Amino acid sequence: MPGDDNKITPFPEKVDVAIIGGGYTGLSAARTLAKQGVKVAVLEAETIGWGASSRNGGMVLTGLKPGMQTVQKRYGRERAQRLFQYSLDSIDTVEQIVQEENIDCGFKRCGHLLTANKPHQFDALKGELEFMEKEFNHKLHLVSKADQRQEIGSENYHGALLDECSAGLNPAQYVAGLARAAENAGAELHARARVTRLRRGEKRFVIETERGSLNAESVLVGTSGYTGSVTKNLQKKIIPIGSFIIATERLSDKLANELSPKNRMIFDFKHYLNYFRLWDNRMIFGGRAAFFPETSRTIESSAEILRREMIEVYPQLKDVEVEYVWGGTLDFAFDMMTHAGQVDGVYYSLGYAGHGVAMATHSGKTVAEAMLKGNIGEHPLASFAFPGAPLGLYNGTPWFLPLAGAWHKILDWVE
Repeated sequence: MPGDDNKITPFPEKVDVAIIGGGYTGLSAARTLAKQGVKVAVLEAETIGWGASSRNGGMVLTGLKPGMQTVQKRYGRERAQRLFQYSLDSIDTVEQIVQEENIDCGFKRCGHLLTANKPHQFDALKGELEFMEKEFNHKLHLVSKADQRQEIGSENYHGALLDECSAGLNPAQYVAGLARAAENAGAELHARARVTRLRRGEKRFVIETERGSLNAESVLVGTSGYTGSVTKNLQKKIIPIGSFIIATERLSDKLANELSPKNRMIFDFKHYLNYFRLWDNRMIFGGRAAFFPETSRTIESSAEILRREMIEVYPQLKDVEVEYVWGGTLDFAFDMMTHAGQVDGVYYSLGYAGHGVAMATHSGKTVAEAMLKGNIGEHPLASFAFPGAPLGLYNGTPWFLPLAGAWHKILDWVE
């Protein structure tokens, strides 16, 4: 389980399916496969749930990273509707697993709030509401600046858009429960089993790890922002981007209620966005304070940036202590979409772009189901191209992240 360094179990010689990555994708897929009698082993480089699956804001959100207007223009109305329904089904899957497996992670359908940083952005939120109701029959609610104190104790915004379908949970508790569920179903979970080589034989794959080798009929890659050179063709299509979070000391009930009266999942309109929510009367405040993946240096510098951002949103917290800070690495595809499919005979699900709590859980489940049926090409996330970098100018090392970060800051200033 997350942080459990002693979770070292005997290594198998042969399995039906080897899953690389012990986060939401891998654990959800393992649970689904094991329930059908498949012999499955999850291979995790660190401890189970170590990556972004335990180090995120716990937001279980509707939609995809690109707005649905963009998705519809890019892929057409029918496919966009299918993809949006997939995102709604993702939340249902998380809720179902939590209930079936009795996972104590505080799951609650509390809704999310998208806040307008500038007055003209509220007009864009109006347009989004009209579009979503017309094209997707999905009801949203506008919150005017005059009424926003009912939702958020800040004067920093110019209204918001409320989606009551979204949920929140404790991510570390959830991934630990998901791991137990996969094990209870019969899956083998192997921590400290970093994959060093993957090759395809005549009939089976040979997977070499730091703890030994095993053979598998099929392989599923769910490594997200930690996708490495072992699966080079996938690494070249995924950009690892850091996301960082601070947590305050526990607040009084009165102050917590003032900051977020309905305990929504909240994020803003920025390209360099902030996201925040309450958990256990702490303000959990995250954002892209640094685009580079987490290191001790980026975590330390991000804590200072996020504290300033938090106080700008909530001046009430200027004298409140920050007790915790951490970082995780997200996976972005070049089109910002989530992708599933098969490459070089290997199955994959990648590119969650901040929507991984719901999407990775559901994609792990549905990709596993497609593997069982042999129809991965019919999967909703396999129905469109998975692009690489323009002109092939990326080999897996994100040299352009400082430029991307600067560009997003410029966009936030001019738009």
